[in-house]
Amino acid sequence: MVLLGLLALCLLVGLEAARFTIPSISGWYAGLIRPPLSPPNWLFGPVWTALYALMAVAAWLIWRLPADSGGEVALTFWGVQLAVNALWTPVFFGLRLIAPALGVVLLLFAAVALTCGAFWRLNRSAAILLMPYLAWVGFASYLNAGFWWLNHG
Repeated sequence: MVLLGLLALCLLVGLEAARFTIPSISGWYAGLIRPPLSPPNWLFGPVWTALYALMAVAAWLIWRLPADSGGEVALTFWGVQLAVNALWTPVFFGLRLIAPALGVVLLLFAAVALTCGAFWRLNRSAAILLMPYLAWVGFASYLNAGFWWLNHG
């Protein structure tokens, strides 16, 4: 039941992100100069859905640990990274503020890295499940920086 709740929470963050993203795709976003290696728009939904599922399973593995394991601290890191994750899309797509969104995505990268480290100490499988997410957020940081660089003038 906890796993389903975590999955629902993560997917809710993704659905809320889509609410900001979808209206901007054919308008504002389509008019931006894209950095090299920008993936096609259709790829983002499936990638994020998979990443949210991995995040949920990783958190569930930590939640299952004994109460005195330090899992509460690790799950606090996880909650912070999810909150920062939820902030990026409204800043980038909703407010169309590319430079502040870059700050948010870099903060997200740091939060995910800290979460991976906290999970690694407790359950390496949980940390490994977050590594594709860390890689994708690193790539998203590159894309956000590229969008800023190519479109700031």
